[in-house]
Amino acid sequence: MRLEDFQYFRAVATERSLNQAASSLYISQPSLSNAMAKLEEELGVQLFIRSSRGITLTSEGEEFLQYANQIMEQVALMERRYSGQSRPGLPLFSVVTQHYAFVVDAFARLLKHYQPSRYQASLKELRTYEVIEEVFQLRSEIGVIYRSKYNHQIINRELNDKHLSFHSLIKTRPYIFAYKNHPLAQKDRITFQDLAPYPRLNFEQGKYNSFYFWEEVHSDLPVDQSITVSDRATIFNLMIGLNGYTISSGIINADLNGEDIIALPLESPEEIEIGYITNDLHQLNPLAQEFIQILHTCLIEGIEKQGNWQAES
Repeated sequence: MRLEDFQYFRAVATERSLNQAASSLYISQPSLSNAMAKLEEELGVQLFIRSSRGITLTSEGEEFLQYANQIMEQVALMERRYSGQSRPGLPLFSVVTQHYAFVVDAFARLLKHYQPSRYQASLKELRTYEVIEEVFQLRSEIGVIYRSKYNHQIINRELNDKHLSFHSLIKTRPYIFAYKNHPLAQKDRITFQDLAPYPRLNFEQGKYNSFYFWEEVHSDLPVDQSITVSDRATIFNLMIGLNGYTISSGIINADLNGEDIIALPLESPEEIEIGYITNDLHQLNPLAQEFIQILHTCLIEGIEKQGNWQAES
């Protein structure tokens, strides 16, 4: 197979038309059709279903598209790294995460102390499925998510299907995040009965809105008041403005989020396991490996500061 084959295949998969794909590639339609036929013959599978209404991908074609995307992303990364788009010797690093302040803290610590001082880095806060997809497509080296007793089978299956590995960092019991002046702020332990009068805040998950992909444990439990938000700033504002709460790990970074939001232990049999995911086809660079060490340190510090109960490292 040639790199052009992956490029051609992606164009056909995107356009769902040989004519339009050939036009976008600036090649003739017969040349593109011949290249795709040879690719199918070489692979020994049918990638396309051709009809008068256009082209659709077979299940094998959908799977091959994922690998083609990974390969082309790596080619683009190499081109940026070794061409004029990136200065020689410039370290590259990308991390994607659910909405966790401790990841931001670790990212900032890494870049603040990294030597040499020149680098190219990115940090994305995305929905759960998007975090997994980012690492699968090798757009990010590391993804930070959690598993629980409730969702671990689904998460594990999704990761296994995409040749991703979950690496555990810590395990802890659930907490609620709430405003420091919340009516429940003085309680030592919070129960679900205590929370009943107040709105639960959840991060929006888009079309992958299964409870198994929600960022909050116990998201499947029915409540009278529920609000869905898209970013951490909004969720904190609603904690203050409406006495709302969200369920999470209990690890808050006051330097980044201020002193207004506090963590209160929740009476729950659940367990939150925070970890990072990696692509089995990719070897982490030294910058990513250093980030993991700093991330673990941030988590341990957060647990110790909050007095996080029944936590394991």
